[in-house]
Amino acid sequence: MTKQLFLFIKILFITLIQISAIQQSIAADILRANADSLALYQTQNLIIQKISNHTYTHISFLKTIDFGNVACNGMIVVNQNEAIIFDTPSDNKGAEELINYVTKTLKCKIKAIIPTHFHNDCVGGLEKFNEYKIPAYASAKTIELLNQHGLKFSKPINSFDKEFSIKIGHKKVYAAYFGEGHTRDNIIGYFPEDNAIFGGCLIKESGASKGFLGDANINTWSETVRKIKQTYPEAKIVIPGHGKWGGTELFDYTIKLFDLTKTP
Repeated sequence: MTKQLFLFIKILFITLIQISAIQQSIAADILRANADSLALYQTQNLIIQKISNHTYTHISFLKTIDFGNVACNGMIVVNQNEAIIFDTPSDNKGAEELINYVTKTLKCKIKAIIPTHFHNDCVGGLEKFNEYKIPAYASAKTIELLNQHGLKFSKPINSFDKEFSIKIGHKKVYAAYFGEGHTRDNIIGYFPEDNAIFGGCLIKESGASKGFLGDANINTWSETVRKIKQTYPEAKIVIPGHGKWGGTELFDYTIKLFDLTKTP
């Protein structure tokens, strides 16, 4: 009888742990679903969603030959009526809507626009930011690649090497380079207050394909993402360049997707 009671208690304990894990998973899924469904702003050019106290995503659309009309993510970070934006919308129409929303609805001064690499889904609306006299900051590698591809803008882009930080209110927003992956120049954005990371096209949403590899280094991609994961173990929000945001499971998925050591 004692053994049966012990076995019953053991099974009950394991079941309760499993239920707790399932509840936590469901809660996380609901949180993300709500963020996906409750857009604060939506037109044919732009969608804006709030993810946490200070962090928003902006989603624009890029027409491509190989992948059709692609939804492209960027990140907005706001604090004390100041904002930083990572990646422009894909064109000037979306960029103007984004600028107007941040300045007029959120009532924030945009202190910087930071493209995370040289592709059009990051810089397609940069000229509109220039028109509004919003400073642009990019890595020296990004500026070099923009020049190589003949992409010129009316105002110079401020350059940094591997790391950059800028204050919004009394909090800092960071940009950092960890290595090659989707492109030679891809960087990430990080806001410690919300433990939020904008991975850009270096990070894939769960279930995504490898996507466009024309400028990629697939030999280093996994290792680059592994470095990011090790540097930010406290990350709670991870926004990919395309698709749904999540947590650090997006790091794990991307690492596995480009792991050259795995057997077919």
